[in-house]
Amino acid sequence: MISVSEPNTVQQSPNNAAASPLAPEWLTLPEDVNALHSPMWAEGVRRNDDGELTVDGVPVSELKAQFGTPLFVMSEGDFRARARSFKDAFDAAFEDICGGVDVYYAGKSFLCTAVASWVAEEGLRLDTCSGGELAVAARAGIDGANLGLHGNNKSDAEINRALDMKLGRIVVDSLDELERVAKIASVRGETAKVMLRLTPGVHAHTHEFIATAHEDQKFGLSMAGDTTESAGLSAAEEAVAAATSYSNVELLGLHCHIGSQIFEPDGFALAAVKLLGFLAAMQTKYSIVLPELDLGGGYGIAYTPVDTPRPPAEIAQAMAAVVRSKCAELGITSPRISIEPGRAIVGTSTFTLYEVGTLKTVRVDAPVAAPVDAGGNQNVTFPRRYVSVDGGMSDNARPVLYDADYSAILASRTSDAAPQLSRVVGKHCESGDIVVRDVYLPEDVAAGDLLAVPGTGAYCWALSSNYNYLARPGVVAVRNGSARLIVRGETEEDLLNRDMGVANV
Repeated sequence: MISVSEPNTVQQSPNNAAASPLAPEWLTLPEDVNALHSPMWAEGVRRNDDGELTVDGVPVSELKAQFGTPLFVMSEGDFRARARSFKDAFDAAFEDICGGVDVYYAGKSFLCTAVASWVAEEGLRLDTCSGGELAVAARAGIDGANLGLHGNNKSDAEINRALDMKLGRIVVDSLDELERVAKIASVRGETAKVMLRLTPGVHAHTHEFIATAHEDQKFGLSMAGDTTESAGLSAAEEAVAAATSYSNVELLGLHCHIGSQIFEPDGFALAAVKLLGFLAAMQTKYSIVLPELDLGGGYGIAYTPVDTPRPPAEIAQAMAAVVRSKCAELGITSPRISIEPGRAIVGTSTFTLYEVGTLKTVRVDAPVAAPVDAGGNQNVTFPRRYVSVDGGMSDNARPVLYDADYSAILASRTSDAAPQLSRVVGKHCESGDIVVRDVYLPEDVAAGDLLAVPGTGAYCWALSSNYNYLARPGVVAVRNGSARLIVRGETEEDLLNRDMGVANV
């Protein structure tokens, strides 16, 4: 049996169902198990008169019939609106400081040619992390000047491709990589436009950040003074000195990324203060002008009802105030600021649609406040229902990788049944194959019902796999009452075509 360390206060819903002591403290009993918590859903998601979930007017049953399940369902209008909101909010906040902001959509969160095209059409640039992502950008016709390339271990082929495409920036992650980029550019007789990724010693984890001397991680150049063999120089300063010495490198400026799923602006503000101070010191010491500063991404979204994301305008105004104040204090002209939202644009635009298969209920030990049975025992059992769906960790690896929390809702209909604590699980041969660890679903959820898991636009399809030889799902974009595939779902034939053990016949 499983034990839970602390009991929850028993809550009563309007239908007199009691909250389960097995539920985590943050999960409250819903007043209406059919209701949509709007921060977790795309703007165009509603229930129709029959109680069925719709996306821009298209019912999920139609999507299931046409495209099957599992299926990533994206609202194109919501994606575009969120992209525009970042661009508009940051341009407005920074207009008097540096004339606006360059917004790079973080392609690692989710990328395909359609999305790359939307990004460009909405006035954003695109951040890539590999040769494959550069290939998507090229196929979408994105101008290389509007592209950046990240990565801690870029291959020579990727660096050459970046130069072939005349990328606007290559974000260099180490001294070794800086030397390789300079060498390749020299051999080609070209100039590489470079930014240096620094680790400013700011860790941001949702609601808190911790400032440390330097960071123990694979990314970036430390700003701490004891990190290289050069006496008195940090790795970051040594990289600045080296970059200014290479005739085939144009040093554009500095870059940082402090974390992911961040709700408060404090961590971004502290990083901005540290990098602006460093930038000013480097400009003075090496008589150079570093015209750009990228403050990264990591803006949080609502995966559950307790998540409280900030609107882009609020984040932008807070960051602009810090940059304005710090530049005035340092007596420098503000560099051109850029940011890299990914999850905050695509995450909420998308939900995953599943079909329910098998169900079972288990009894789990949980402590209670006083003896309740004849033997005076304080532990009693409570039900937890396992709801199996036709996908799992192959289309959403985040719960098993990061212990990430999600929510779910009955999508094909509404229900008057009482809420029951449930665990949505996949069909893989892993006990950790959990899609939603804790959620209240109606007691009458049955095989054949459709469930929707919101907030799956970022890092779900991007991290998908073929574990147990499951084909990866397709991605459908819905707009103005019409749905179209933007990524075709795989078939078993797709999987077998790569298996060279037996000649294809």
